[in-house]
Amino acid sequence: MERMLLDLDSEEERNKEKVPASRFRAKWKMRHLLGLSHTPPPPEPAPGWRALSSKAGHLGAVYWRSSHRLFRTQAPLCSPGVSYCRMSLGLLHEWRYFRVIIILLVLLTLLLGSFLSTQVSLLVPLFSSQESFPPVTNIMFLKTHKTASSTVMNILYRFTEKRNLTVALPAGHLFHLGYPWYFLTKYVEGFKALNGTFNIMCNHLRFNPTEVQKVMPNNTFYFSILRNPISQLESSFMYYKTYTPAFRKTKSLNEFLASPLRYYNKSLSIKNVYAKNNMWFDFGYDNNRGGQGYVQAVIGEIQRQFQLILISDYFDESMVLLRNMLHWDLDDVVYFKLNSRSENTIQNLTKENQEKVKEWCALDWALYQHFNRTFWQKIWEVVGQEKLLKEVALLRERQRELMDICIQDGKPKNKTQIKDMNLRPYQSGEANILGYNLKQQLDNETMTMCQRMVMPEIQYMAHLYSQRFPTNPPKKIRLQ
Repeated sequence: MERMLLDLDSEEERNKEKVPASRFRAKWKMRHLLGLSHTPPPPEPAPGWRALSSKAGHLGAVYWRSSHRLFRTQAPLCSPGVSYCRMSLGLLHEWRYFRVIIILLVLLTLLLGSFLSTQVSLLVPLFSSQESFPPVTNIMFLKTHKTASSTVMNILYRFTEKRNLTVALPAGHLFHLGYPWYFLTKYVEGFKALNGTFNIMCNHLRFNPTEVQKVMPNNTFYFSILRNPISQLESSFMYYKTYTPAFRKTKSLNEFLASPLRYYNKSLSIKNVYAKNNMWFDFGYDNNRGGQGYVQAVIGEIQRQFQLILISDYFDESMVLLRNMLHWDLDDVVYFKLNSRSENTIQNLTKENQEKVKEWCALDWALYQHFNRTFWQKIWEVVGQEKLLKEVALLRERQRELMDICIQDGKPKNKTQIKDMNLRPYQSGEANILGYNLKQQLDNETMTMCQRMVMPEIQYMAHLYSQRFPTNPPKKIRLQ
C-alpha cells in the first residue's frame, strides 16, 4: 500500500535534498516571510490524507483515505518542489453535508408527491386510470331482474353518452328487448339500417346468444350480475306482486314459502318467471327443470359465454373489478343507487324460510354459489387485495363528494316528494321505489351530470331513443 502512495519523481527529489518534510515546510515558510519567495508554503498535512505530485501544474494521481477506504482521483498537482499536498478536510465535510441534504430533499419530494397524488385523486372530476390499454367499448350486459342491474344500466348509459357510442335500444313503443320472450334482432330499433353495428346492449332481454351475436361485434365483452336468491326473491315478490299470479293471493313471502306449490302454476311459466329461478330464466334456460347434470352443463355454458359475472351483494367490489377489466376510469363506475325501495317495504324472512328459498330456487342458488366463487377468484387475479381496498375507498369517497354536490338533503326520497317528473322512478307492485331531488342553482354542466346519475332507466332510455331517432315518435312514459 505504501508503494501505491509514492510518486517516484518527488521521492527522488526528496532523497537528493535529504530534508525531512517538516523541515522542508519550515524552510519554505521562512523564505516566504523574508520575501525570497512569493509562493505560499504548502498546507499542513491532515490526518488520514496523503497525496504526491510529480510536476507543478500537471494533473496527477491523488490518493485519499476515508473510513478505511482508499480513493483515487485526478487533481492539479502542487507547486514545484512540494513533496506532499493535502486535501482540505473541511471540503470533504462540506461535500458530505451536501450529499445528505440532497438525499433528504429527494425523500421529502417522494413523500410529498405520494401525498399529493392521493389527495388530488379525490378532487379531480375523473379518476384517470394509469393503464395503457384502451377502454373496452363493445359491451353486452345481461340485465337480470332485481339484482341492482338498473344501477349498472345507468353506468353504461352514461358511458355511452360520454364516448358517443351506439346503444341497442328497444324498437317502437317497447321498453324491453322482447322480454320475457327470447331475444330477436327485430326488437332493436334501427338494426337493419345500422347493419348491426352497436357498441352497447344493456336493456332487459332473455338471453339468446345466436341473435345477440348478430347485433354485437365479435370482440364484445359479455357480463352480467347475480344476487343472493334469498334477497332477490324477496325483492321480486314486492315489485311484481300485482303482476305475478303466484304472488297475488298471498299476503307475504313467508306465507308463499310455507306452501309455494299451492300458488305456483307451472303452466303459467311466462307470467310466473319472477316467482321461481328468475335469474336462471333470464340467462335463457328452463327455470322449472332440475337435475345435477343439467345444472352443471348450464353453468359451464354460461361461464364460456360471459367473461364476467358480478355479485350485487358486493356491489362496490364489483364496480372496481368491472373497471379494471374494461380499463375504464374509476369515475366511470361511480354511481347513485337506483330503483331501490324504502325500508318499510322490505320483508324479513324467517331463517326457516330462508332455507326454503334455497330449495325453491335451487337453480338460482347453484348459479349464485358457483359465480360467487369465481367472482372472488377474478378479484384476486385482476385486482388484488391491496388495490381492491384502495379503489373501493376511493369509489365511496367520490360517491360522497358527488352526493354532496348533486343531491338535495343528501338522501333519496319517496315518490310523493320528488318534484321533477323526469326524475320520478316507475312504481311497481307494493314497492315504494325511491328517487332523488337535485340541488338548485347548479351550473349547466354540473346539472347535466347530476341529472344523468339519478335519471331512472325508463326516462334515460326514452331520452337516448329521442336523441338517436329524432324523427320517430317519442316513447310514452308511464310511471305507475
